[in-house]
Amino acid sequence: MKINFVLVFLLFSAISFAQSQMTIAESTQKAQVLDSPIYKLFPTENFWTFIKLDTRNGKMWQLQFTVNEDNTYGQYELNTMPLTSGDDEIIGRFTLHSTKNTFNFLLLDQITGKVYQVQWAMEENLRGIVRVF
Repeated sequence: MKINFVLVFLLFSAISFAQSQMTIAESTQKAQVLDSPIYKLFPTENFWTFIKLDTRNGKMWQLQFTVNEDNTYGQYELNTMPLTSGDDEIIGRFTLHSTKNTFNFLLLDQITGKVYQVQWAMEENLRGIVRVF
């Protein structure tokens, strides 16, 4: 009888320990995601304009906002073609760097070293992305 009690006690202890280890692993995984978000906002020199970047694949949008009633807010496409394929998408892979030119940024693929020039503008025909290195 005493052996059965000891075995039951050990079984419950092992289950409790395993659950606490899973909780620690889950919280560590959540912290890693917070350190490297999928989407990041980058300010431009224009107070009303940001660039939204999908850090996994290099997709980007120009975000406009306003406090006036002239409705100059919205999300405009800069690059909707992924620069990587599905298996190569890694959170935090791409990042943007500002330049001295108000309308241009450099997009860096931190794995391959490829660099793209990104230009934002209110006029659709002036927005885009070009690989430079």
